[in-house]
Amino acid sequence: MKTLLLRFFIENWQRKLISLILAMILWMVINYSMTSTKSVHNIPVRVTNLSPEKTIEGMQENGLLGKKITLVLTGNKSALDDLSGKDLEVVIDASGRPAQWIASISKKNLVSLSPEFDLNKIARVADAEMIIKQSKKVTEKIPVLITQPIGEAPKGYQFLDVWPYQLYLTVNGPEEAVKKLKTRGLKLTFNLNDITGAELDALQSVKNRQSDEISFFVPNSWKRISLPQLSETPLEIDDPQAKALRIDFSRQDLLPIGFSLPVSVFFPPKYSNTLNPDTYTLASNEFIVKKNGIKMIAPPLYAQGVSRLFLETVKDMIQVVVVACPKSERESLFWNAQFVYPHKLEDRYVAKVLSECNDEIADIQPRLREDYLRNRFRRYMNRFRLYTPNHKKLSLKIELQANSISVNPQNYP
Repeated sequence: MKTLLLRFFIENWQRKLISLILAMILWMVINYSMTSTKSVHNIPVRVTNLSPEKTIEGMQENGLLGKKITLVLTGNKSALDDLSGKDLEVVIDASGRPAQWIASISKKNLVSLSPEFDLNKIARVADAEMIIKQSKKVTEKIPVLITQPIGEAPKGYQFLDVWPYQLYLTVNGPEEAVKKLKTRGLKLTFNLNDITGAELDALQSVKNRQSDEISFFVPNSWKRISLPQLSETPLEIDDPQAKALRIDFSRQDLLPIGFSLPVSVFFPPKYSNTLNPDTYTLASNEFIVKKNGIKMIAPPLYAQGVSRLFLETVKDMIQVVVVACPKSERESLFWNAQFVYPHKLEDRYVAKVLSECNDEIADIQPRLREDYLRNRFRRYMNRFRLYTPNHKKLSLKIELQANSISVNPQNYP
């Protein structure tokens, strides 16, 4: 076998080498002279020499259109085999063109984006057309609604609010698309999971004081909105108020309320024949005591997710209200904490904070500071809940007795 192989390779090796070389030359000549036809997809289209007052829907600042084109090319087989849409670009000259025209695409419109591809390898481009419609280029301010964030606040903190609630983004583009965008508006939603407890702790320590409220100022990288129909890159909100964009948190520490809460009963008029102050009174017990003729909750209660200033503001104007109704409708009666004269309390809170003029609101325009603080106060009122010393929301069992209404805690330690 070994002898046979040696004879095969060694005998007449000069002829065999020449034959191999000739075969390779022949293959290369045939391969590079063969012509083939290929459909090349997703070729980008660029429009040049467009009037500054005009644009095309979906066109980027660099002239590239949002839509791409497929061309059927005929040319050198070896060159076309490895060709893709990324290697070419169609360039259309808009000089002297009407508002709408049909652009005929030929080989002269092609530009090679790859230094390794020679356009001379393309012999012909099959007839192709593209409708080009110019639009008036306009500039508008688009409202951006800052929605409630998603995700969870870091441990030890509670989401309070986001402010401002609305900003404006300046955009340029086709009149039709921009008007549609302005009518619909935009939304921007943040994720609380992107904020760490360490970041909020650092903000707290910088203040060098014990604060119940922490403002996390939104970084510029979060203030961007993707509008692929108008720009290839996200647009940054350019509203001057965007620099004040913040997410407010409150600490989840239990705050002692520090005062006894009055308790009263609301008797709906539709039940007044059987349920009224003459037929039912609020019973006294270890939880409900009578002081100076007023029924009050005796054990100390707590609040969470609000500030000390808020509690100080409302301490004389808050009560627990029980809603009376027949046993046939409810075995356990509804109750909630209510604020008396809330508008006055709101004014008092705003005046107090403005008088301090702390760093958190110093960067807000004066005309907007009051709105910001009023929204914060209302947020506190809406989320106000009573807690027990063991961090549990106060749960009450309130029932109609023979001629009284009994109130007993279900989870007070």
